[in-house]
Amino acid sequence: MKLTQIPNLAYLLLCLMVAVPQAIAKPVEIEKIDRIIAVVDQSVVTEQELIDRIKSISSQIEKKGGELPAKDVMQKQILERLIVDSLQLQLAEQTGIKVDDAQLDKTLERIAEQNKLTLPEFKQALQADGVRFVKFREDIRNEIIISRLREREVDNRVTISEGEVDNYLTTQASRVGEQDDFDISHILIRLPEDATPEDLQKARAKTEELLAAIQGGTSFAEASATYSDAPNALDGGSLGWRNASQIPPAFFESIKTLEVGAVSLPFRSQSGIHILKLNDRRASSSSLVVDQTHVRHILIKQSEVVSESEAKRKIENIKERIENGTKFEEMARQYSEDGSASGGGDLGWVNPGDTVPAFEKTMNDLGLGEISAPVSTPFGWHIIQVLERRKQDMSKEAARLKARQEIRARKAEEAYNDWIRELRDKAYVELRLEDKF
Repeated sequence: MKLTQIPNLAYLLLCLMVAVPQAIAKPVEIEKIDRIIAVVDQSVVTEQELIDRIKSISSQIEKKGGELPAKDVMQKQILERLIVDSLQLQLAEQTGIKVDDAQLDKTLERIAEQNKLTLPEFKQALQADGVRFVKFREDIRNEIIISRLREREVDNRVTISEGEVDNYLTTQASRVGEQDDFDISHILIRLPEDATPEDLQKARAKTEELLAAIQGGTSFAEASATYSDAPNALDGGSLGWRNASQIPPAFFESIKTLEVGAVSLPFRSQSGIHILKLNDRRASSSSLVVDQTHVRHILIKQSEVVSESEAKRKIENIKERIENGTKFEEMARQYSEDGSASGGGDLGWVNPGDTVPAFEKTMNDLGLGEISAPVSTPFGWHIIQVLERRKQDMSKEAARLKARQEIRARKAEEAYNDWIRELRDKAYVELRLEDKF
Protein backbone atom coordinates (compact mmCIF):
# COMPACT_ATOMS: atom_id res chain seq x y z
CA MET A 1 0.00 0.00 0.00
CA LYS A 2 1.28 3.39 -0.96
CA LEU A 3 1.78 6.14 1.62
CA THR A 4 -0.78 8.28 -0.15
CA GLN A 5 -3.36 5.59 0.55
CA ILE A 6 -2.94 5.71 4.39
CA PRO A 7 -6.13 7.08 5.97
CA ASN A 8 -5.84 10.58 7.43
CA LEU A 9 -6.14 9.39 11.07
CA ALA A 10 -3.42 6.79 10.64
CA TYR A 11 -1.18 9.32 8.97
CA LEU A 12 -1.61 11.72 11.89
CA LEU A 13 -0.72 8.94 14.33
CA LEU A 14 2.39 8.17 12.32
CA CYS A 15 3.42 11.83 12.44
CA LEU A 16 2.89 11.89 16.20
CA MET A 17 5.05 8.77 16.62
CA VAL A 18 7.84 10.52 14.75
CA ALA A 19 7.43 13.70 16.83
CA VAL A 20 7.27 12.04 20.26
CA PRO A 21 11.01 11.47 20.77
CA GLN A 22 11.64 15.17 20.14
CA ALA A 23 8.90 16.13 22.60
CA ILE A 24 10.29 13.79 25.24
CA ALA A 25 13.73 15.23 24.79
CA LYS A 26 12.49 18.60 26.10
CA PRO A 27 11.66 18.92 29.81
CA VAL A 28 7.98 19.62 30.41
CA GLU A 29 7.16 22.09 33.18
CA ILE A 30 4.07 21.09 35.11
CA GLU A 31 2.31 23.96 36.84
CA LYS A 32 1.86 23.32 40.53
CA ILE A 33 -1.79 22.89 41.45
CA ASP A 34 -2.93 25.16 44.25
CA ARG A 35 -4.18 23.14 47.20
CA ILE A 36 -6.94 23.75 49.72
CA ILE A 37 -5.67 24.38 53.25
CA ALA A 38 -9.00 25.19 54.93
CA VAL A 39 -12.66 24.54 54.23
CA VAL A 40 -14.72 27.45 55.58
CA ASP A 41 -18.48 26.78 55.39
CA GLN A 42 -19.28 27.07 51.66
CA SER A 43 -15.84 28.38 50.64
CA VAL A 44 -12.18 27.44 50.87
CA VAL A 45 -8.82 29.04 51.63
CA THR A 46 -5.98 28.01 49.33
CA GLU A 47 -2.28 27.72 49.92
CA GLN A 48 -1.55 30.50 47.42
CA GLU A 49 -3.90 32.86 49.27
CA LEU A 50 -1.96 32.18 52.46
CA ILE A 51 1.40 32.69 50.72
CA ASP A 52 0.25 35.99 49.17
CA ARG A 53 -1.08 37.30 52.48
CA ILE A 54 2.10 36.28 54.34
CA LYS A 55 4.21 38.16 51.79
CA SER A 56 2.02 41.25 52.06
CA ILE A 57 1.96 41.37 55.87
CA SER A 58 5.67 40.52 56.16
CA SER A 59 6.46 43.44 53.87
CA GLN A 60 4.33 45.79 55.99
CA ILE A 61 5.98 44.65 59.24
CA GLU A 62 9.48 45.02 57.79
CA LYS A 63 8.74 48.53 56.46
CA LYS A 64 7.68 49.55 59.98
CA GLY A 65 10.90 48.09 61.37
CA GLY A 66 9.06 45.36 63.26
CA GLU A 67 10.21 41.85 64.02
CA LEU A 68 8.75 38.95 62.06
CA PRO A 69 7.41 36.09 64.20
CA ALA A 70 8.33 32.47 63.56
CA LYS A 71 7.04 31.07 60.27
CA ASP A 72 4.60 28.60 61.86
CA VAL A 73 3.22 31.31 64.16
CA MET A 74 2.68 33.70 61.25
CA GLN A 75 0.98 30.96 59.24
CA LYS A 76 -1.44 30.28 62.08
CA GLN A 77 -2.25 33.94 62.68
CA ILE A 78 -2.75 34.81 59.02
CA LEU A 79 -4.75 31.66 58.27
CA GLU A 80 -7.14 32.63 61.08
CA ARG A 81 -7.49 36.10 59.51
CA LEU A 82 -8.27 34.53 56.14
CA ILE A 83 -10.88 32.28 57.73
CA VAL A 84 -12.62 35.20 59.45
CA ASP A 85 -12.46 37.28 56.25
CA SER A 86 -13.94 34.39 54.28
CA LEU A 87 -16.85 34.04 56.71
CA GLN A 88 -17.61 37.76 56.47
CA LEU A 89 -17.40 37.80 52.67
CA GLN A 90 -19.71 34.79 52.43
CA LEU A 91 -22.27 36.48 54.69
CA ALA A 92 -21.97 39.70 52.67
CA GLU A 93 -22.61 37.83 49.42
CA GLN A 94 -25.59 35.97 50.89
CA THR A 95 -27.14 39.23 52.05
CA GLY A 96 -26.51 41.22 48.86
CA ILE A 97 -23.61 43.50 49.79
CA LYS A 98 -21.63 44.32 46.64
CA VAL A 99 -19.10 46.87 45.44
CA ASP A 100 -19.34 47.70 41.75
CA ASP A 101 -16.35 48.56 39.58
CA ALA A 102 -17.17 52.29 39.46
CA GLN A 103 -17.17 52.57 43.27
CA LEU A 104 -13.98 50.52 43.46
CA ASP A 105 -12.20 52.68 40.89
CA LYS A 106 -13.05 55.85 42.84
CA THR A 107 -11.63 54.30 46.01
CA LEU A 108 -8.41 53.33 44.23
CA GLU A 109 -8.07 56.86 42.87
CA ARG A 110 -8.43 58.24 46.42
CA ILE A 111 -5.79 55.81 47.71
CA ALA A 112 -3.43 56.94 44.95
CA GLU A 113 -4.11 60.60 45.79
CA GLN A 114 -3.40 59.95 49.47
CA ASN A 115 -0.01 58.63 48.39
CA LYS A 116 0.43 61.75 46.19
CA LEU A 117 0.46 59.64 43.02
CA THR A 118 -1.63 59.34 39.90
CA LEU A 119 -3.33 55.98 39.42
CA PRO A 120 -0.81 54.84 36.75
CA GLU A 121 2.06 55.87 39.05
CA PHE A 122 0.43 54.02 41.92
CA LYS A 123 0.17 50.87 39.78
CA GLN A 124 3.88 51.13 38.97
CA ALA A 125 4.73 51.58 42.66
CA LEU A 126 2.77 48.44 43.54
CA GLN A 127 4.51 46.51 40.77
CA ALA A 128 7.90 47.68 42.05
CA ASP A 129 6.97 46.24 45.47
CA GLY A 130 6.04 42.92 43.85
CA VAL A 131 2.28 43.45 44.27
CA ARG A 132 0.00 42.57 41.38
CA PHE A 133 -2.49 45.40 40.81
CA VAL A 134 -5.32 42.99 39.94
CA LYS A 135 -4.84 41.21 43.29
CA PHE A 136 -4.55 44.52 45.17
CA ARG A 137 -7.74 45.76 43.50
CA GLU A 138 -9.74 42.71 44.62
CA ASP A 139 -8.30 42.94 48.14
CA ILE A 140 -9.54 46.52 48.37
CA ARG A 141 -12.97 45.44 47.09
CA ASN A 142 -13.11 42.80 49.84
CA GLU A 143 -12.05 45.32 52.48
CA ILE A 144 -14.86 47.66 51.45
CA ILE A 145 -17.38 44.80 51.51
CA ILE A 146 -16.27 43.73 55.00
CA SER A 147 -16.41 47.34 56.18
CA ARG A 148 -19.98 47.68 54.90
CA LEU A 149 -20.94 44.39 56.50
CA ARG A 150 -19.54 45.53 59.86
CA GLU A 151 -21.36 48.83 59.49
CA ARG A 152 -24.67 47.09 58.86
CA GLU A 153 -24.35 44.21 61.32
CA VAL A 154 -22.61 46.03 64.18
CA ASP A 155 -21.93 49.77 63.94
CA ASN A 156 -25.41 50.86 62.89
CA ARG A 157 -26.93 48.84 65.73
CA VAL A 158 -24.89 50.53 68.44
CA THR A 159 -27.11 52.92 70.36
CA ILE A 160 -26.12 55.44 73.03
CA SER A 161 -28.74 56.72 75.44
CA GLU A 162 -28.73 60.13 77.04
CA GLY A 163 -28.46 58.29 80.36
CA GLU A 164 -25.17 56.71 79.27
CA VAL A 165 -23.80 60.13 78.34
CA ASP A 166 -24.97 61.57 81.68
CA ASN A 167 -23.33 58.71 83.58
CA TYR A 168 -20.09 59.15 81.63
CA LEU A 169 -19.94 62.87 82.46
CA THR A 170 -20.78 62.23 86.11
CA THR A 171 -18.07 59.62 86.67
CA GLN A 172 -15.42 61.21 84.43
CA ALA A 173 -13.94 63.52 87.05
CA SER A 174 -13.69 60.75 89.66
CA ARG A 175 -11.19 58.69 87.68
CA VAL A 176 -7.57 59.64 88.21
CA GLY A 177 -5.95 60.55 84.90
CA GLU A 178 -9.31 60.59 83.09
CA GLN A 179 -8.22 63.51 80.94
CA ASP A 180 -5.04 61.75 79.81
CA ASP A 181 -4.44 59.95 76.52
CA PHE A 182 -2.71 56.57 76.52
CA ASP A 183 -0.78 54.76 73.78
CA ILE A 184 -1.24 51.09 74.60
CA SER A 185 -0.63 47.64 73.15
CA HIS A 186 -2.67 44.56 73.95
CA ILE A 187 -2.29 40.78 74.06
CA LEU A 188 -5.36 38.55 74.33
CA ILE A 189 -5.39 34.88 75.28
CA ARG A 190 -8.90 33.97 74.16
CA LEU A 191 -11.19 31.75 76.24
CA PRO A 192 -14.38 30.04 75.00
CA GLU A 193 -17.64 31.47 76.29
CA ASP A 194 -18.21 28.36 78.44
CA ALA A 195 -14.59 27.77 79.41
CA THR A 196 -13.84 24.43 81.08
CA PRO A 197 -11.21 23.97 83.81
CA GLU A 198 -9.00 22.45 81.09
CA ASP A 199 -9.44 25.58 78.93
CA LEU A 200 -8.49 27.77 81.89
CA GLN A 201 -5.40 25.69 82.63
CA LYS A 202 -4.19 25.92 79.01
CA ALA A 203 -4.76 29.70 79.00
CA ARG A 204 -2.83 30.13 82.26
CA ALA A 205 0.05 28.04 80.93
CA LYS A 206 0.17 30.08 77.73
CA THR A 207 0.05 33.32 79.74
CA GLU A 208 2.94 32.21 81.97
CA GLU A 209 4.94 31.23 78.91
CA LEU A 210 4.51 34.61 77.19
CA LEU A 211 5.30 36.54 80.40
CA ALA A 212 8.48 34.52 80.78
CA ALA A 213 9.35 35.33 77.15
CA ILE A 214 8.87 39.08 77.76
CA GLN A 215 10.94 38.94 80.94
CA GLY A 216 13.60 37.10 78.97
CA GLY A 217 13.93 39.95 76.47
CA THR A 218 11.27 39.18 73.83
CA SER A 219 9.65 42.42 72.68
CA PHE A 220 5.95 42.94 73.39
CA ALA A 221 5.29 43.18 69.63
CA GLU A 222 6.96 39.82 69.00
CA ALA A 223 5.13 38.26 71.95
CA SER A 224 1.86 39.58 70.51
CA ALA A 225 2.56 38.02 67.12
CA THR A 226 3.49 34.71 68.75
CA TYR A 227 0.87 34.33 71.48
CA SER A 228 -2.02 36.78 71.03
CA ASP A 229 -5.44 35.75 69.71
CA ALA A 230 -6.48 39.36 69.05
CA PRO A 231 -7.17 40.42 65.43
CA ASN A 232 -4.24 42.88 65.52
CA ALA A 233 -1.72 40.36 66.86
CA LEU A 234 0.60 40.76 63.87
CA ASP A 235 0.51 44.54 64.27
CA GLY A 236 2.24 44.18 67.62
CA GLY A 237 -1.10 44.40 69.44
CA SER A 238 -1.07 48.19 69.06
CA LEU A 239 -4.32 49.96 69.96
CA GLY A 240 -2.84 53.40 69.29
CA TRP A 241 -3.65 56.58 71.22
CA ARG A 242 -6.88 56.52 73.19
CA ASN A 243 -8.41 58.78 75.74
CA ALA A 244 -9.00 57.12 79.10
CA SER A 245 -12.75 57.31 78.50
CA GLN A 246 -12.35 55.24 75.33
CA ILE A 247 -10.65 52.46 77.26
CA PRO A 248 -12.75 49.77 78.99
CA PRO A 249 -12.74 50.27 82.77
CA ALA A 250 -10.80 47.04 83.41
CA PHE A 251 -8.10 48.18 80.95
CA PHE A 252 -7.90 51.63 82.54
CA GLU A 253 -7.55 50.20 86.05
CA SER A 254 -4.72 48.00 84.80
CA ILE A 255 -2.66 50.80 83.19
CA LYS A 256 -3.48 53.99 85.12
CA THR A 257 -0.56 53.55 87.56
CA LEU A 258 1.91 51.97 85.10
CA GLU A 259 5.15 53.65 84.16
CA VAL A 260 5.68 54.27 80.44
CA GLY A 261 7.18 51.11 78.93
CA ALA A 262 5.82 48.82 81.66
CA VAL A 263 3.66 45.73 81.14
CA SER A 264 0.53 45.08 83.21
CA LEU A 265 -0.30 42.03 85.25
CA PRO A 266 -2.64 39.60 83.46
CA PHE A 267 -6.36 40.15 84.10
CA ARG A 268 -9.42 38.33 82.89
CA SER A 269 -12.59 39.48 81.12
CA GLN A 270 -15.43 37.70 79.35
CA SER A 271 -13.25 37.42 76.21
CA GLY A 272 -10.21 35.88 77.89
CA ILE A 273 -6.96 36.89 79.59
CA HIS A 274 -5.45 40.30 78.77
CA ILE A 275 -1.98 41.81 79.14
CA LEU A 276 -1.32 45.48 78.33
CA LYS A 277 1.77 47.57 77.71
CA LEU A 278 1.80 51.34 78.25
CA ASN A 279 3.84 52.74 75.35
CA ASP A 280 3.30 56.42 76.16
CA ARG A 281 1.05 58.85 78.01
CA ARG A 282 0.14 62.50 77.54
CA ALA A 283 -2.24 65.11 78.91
CA SER A 284 -5.35 65.47 76.77
CA SER A 285 -6.49 68.88 75.58
CA SER A 286 -9.48 70.15 77.52
CA SER A 287 -10.90 72.08 74.59
CA LEU A 288 -12.51 70.47 71.59
CA VAL A 289 -12.91 72.10 68.21
CA VAL A 290 -15.07 70.02 65.87
CA ASP A 291 -15.67 70.08 62.13
CA GLN A 292 -19.31 70.90 61.51
CA THR A 293 -21.10 70.38 58.20
CA HIS A 294 -24.15 72.25 56.94
CA VAL A 295 -25.94 69.56 54.94
CA ARG A 296 -29.25 68.75 53.33
CA HIS A 297 -30.66 65.52 51.98
CA ILE A 298 -33.59 63.77 50.36
CA LEU A 299 -34.77 60.44 51.82
CA ILE A 300 -36.84 57.73 50.17
CA LYS A 301 -37.84 54.98 52.59
CA GLN A 302 -38.33 51.33 51.79
CA SER A 303 -41.34 49.53 53.24
CA GLU A 304 -43.68 46.62 52.71
CA VAL A 305 -45.13 48.57 49.79
CA VAL A 306 -41.88 50.07 48.40
CA SER A 307 -39.05 47.60 47.82
CA GLU A 308 -35.40 48.53 48.23
CA SER A 309 -34.83 48.45 44.47
CA GLU A 310 -37.88 50.69 43.89
CA ALA A 311 -36.68 53.15 46.53
CA LYS A 312 -33.25 53.24 44.92
CA ARG A 313 -34.74 53.77 41.45
CA LYS A 314 -36.87 56.63 42.77
CA ILE A 315 -33.90 58.40 44.42
CA GLU A 316 -31.85 57.97 41.22
CA ASN A 317 -34.63 59.64 39.22
CA ILE A 318 -34.74 62.52 41.71
CA LYS A 319 -30.97 62.99 41.45
CA GLU A 320 -31.18 63.00 37.65
CA ARG A 321 -33.85 65.72 37.71
CA ILE A 322 -31.73 67.87 40.03
CA GLU A 323 -28.74 67.46 37.71
CA ASN A 324 -30.97 68.60 34.86
CA GLY A 325 -31.84 71.85 36.60
CA THR A 326 -34.61 71.22 39.15
CA LYS A 327 -33.79 72.81 42.51
CA PHE A 328 -32.72 70.45 45.30
CA GLU A 329 -35.01 72.06 47.87
CA GLU A 330 -38.05 71.75 45.58
CA MET A 331 -37.44 68.03 45.09
CA ALA A 332 -36.92 67.61 48.85
CA ARG A 333 -40.23 69.33 49.66
CA GLN A 334 -42.06 67.25 47.06
CA TYR A 335 -40.55 63.79 47.56
CA SER A 336 -38.43 63.48 50.73
CA GLU A 337 -39.88 61.26 53.44
CA ASP A 338 -37.85 62.88 56.23
CA GLY A 339 -38.97 65.47 58.77
CA SER A 340 -36.63 67.96 57.09
CA ALA A 341 -38.67 67.91 53.85
CA SER A 342 -40.61 71.10 54.64
CA GLY A 343 -37.30 72.95 55.00
CA GLY A 344 -35.98 71.73 51.66
CA GLY A 345 -34.16 68.81 53.27
CA ASP A 346 -31.94 71.13 55.35
CA LEU A 347 -30.49 69.38 58.43
CA GLY A 348 -28.63 72.47 59.62
CA TRP A 349 -25.16 72.19 61.15
CA VAL A 350 -24.27 68.55 61.79
CA ASN A 351 -21.59 67.40 64.27
CA PRO A 352 -19.47 64.25 63.95
CA GLY A 353 -21.47 61.33 65.31
CA ASP A 354 -24.87 62.98 64.77
CA THR A 355 -25.69 60.76 61.77
CA VAL A 356 -25.28 57.05 61.08
CA PRO A 357 -21.83 55.99 59.77
CA ALA A 358 -22.85 55.49 56.11
CA PHE A 359 -24.42 58.95 55.93
CA GLU A 360 -21.50 60.62 57.72
CA LYS A 361 -18.84 58.96 55.57
CA THR A 362 -20.59 59.98 52.34
CA MET A 363 -21.10 63.53 53.65
CA ASN A 364 -17.44 63.86 54.63
CA ASP A 365 -16.28 62.73 51.18
CA LEU A 366 -18.32 65.39 49.34
CA GLY A 367 -17.05 68.73 48.11
CA LEU A 368 -19.03 71.93 48.69
CA GLY A 369 -22.17 71.93 46.55
CA GLU A 370 -21.57 68.37 45.35
CA ILE A 371 -24.51 65.96 45.35
CA SER A 372 -23.77 62.38 46.37
CA ALA A 373 -24.62 59.20 44.56
CA PRO A 374 -27.55 57.37 46.20
CA VAL A 375 -26.46 56.00 49.57
CA SER A 376 -28.22 53.37 51.65
CA THR A 377 -28.65 53.60 55.44
CA PRO A 378 -30.99 51.81 57.85
CA PHE A 379 -33.48 54.65 57.20
CA GLY A 380 -33.65 54.19 53.41
CA TRP A 381 -31.99 55.71 50.32
CA HIS A 382 -30.56 59.24 50.43
CA ILE A 383 -28.93 61.80 48.21
CA ILE A 384 -26.85 64.31 50.16
CA GLN A 385 -25.54 67.80 49.44
CA VAL A 386 -22.98 69.70 51.53
CA LEU A 387 -23.65 73.45 51.69
CA GLU A 388 -20.97 74.73 54.12
CA ARG A 389 -18.26 73.56 56.49
CA ARG A 390 -16.77 75.18 59.58
CA LYS A 391 -14.73 74.51 62.70
CA GLN A 392 -16.65 75.23 65.87
CA ASP A 393 -15.61 75.42 69.52
CA MET A 394 -18.42 73.58 71.23
CA SER A 395 -17.52 74.78 74.78
CA LYS A 396 -20.00 73.03 77.09
CA GLU A 397 -21.45 70.99 74.26
CA ALA A 398 -17.98 69.63 73.54
CA ALA A 399 -17.85 67.41 76.59
CA ARG A 400 -21.17 65.83 75.73
CA LEU A 401 -20.25 65.34 72.08
CA LYS A 402 -16.90 63.85 73.04
CA ALA A 403 -18.58 61.51 75.49
CA ARG A 404 -20.99 60.27 72.84
CA GLN A 405 -18.20 59.67 70.30
CA GLU A 406 -16.04 57.80 72.79
CA ILE A 407 -18.88 55.66 74.11
CA ARG A 408 -19.86 54.79 70.53
CA ALA A 409 -16.28 53.85 69.55
CA ARG A 410 -15.84 51.63 72.60
CA LYS A 411 -19.21 49.90 72.28
CA ALA A 412 -18.76 49.37 68.52
CA GLU A 413 -15.36 47.75 68.97
CA GLU A 414 -16.57 45.46 71.75
CA ALA A 415 -19.68 44.53 69.76
CA TYR A 416 -17.64 43.77 66.64
CA ASN A 417 -15.21 41.51 68.51
CA ASP A 418 -18.14 39.63 70.09
CA TRP A 419 -19.87 39.35 66.70
CA ILE A 420 -16.72 37.97 65.03
CA ARG A 421 -16.26 35.42 67.80
CA GLU A 422 -19.88 34.27 67.46
CA LEU A 423 -19.56 34.06 63.66
CA ARG A 424 -16.38 31.99 63.98
CA ASP A 425 -17.79 29.68 66.66
CA LYS A 426 -20.86 28.85 64.55
CA ALA A 427 -18.90 28.19 61.35
CA TYR A 428 -17.78 24.85 59.95
CA VAL A 429 -14.00 25.05 59.56
CA GLU A 430 -11.79 22.14 58.51
CA LEU A 431 -8.05 22.82 58.57
CA ARG A 432 -5.82 21.03 56.05
CA LEU A 433 -2.62 23.05 56.39
CA GLU A 434 -0.57 19.98 57.29
CA ASP A 435 -1.97 17.81 54.48
CA LYS A 436 0.64 16.61 51.98
CA PHE A 437 0.07 15.34 48.46
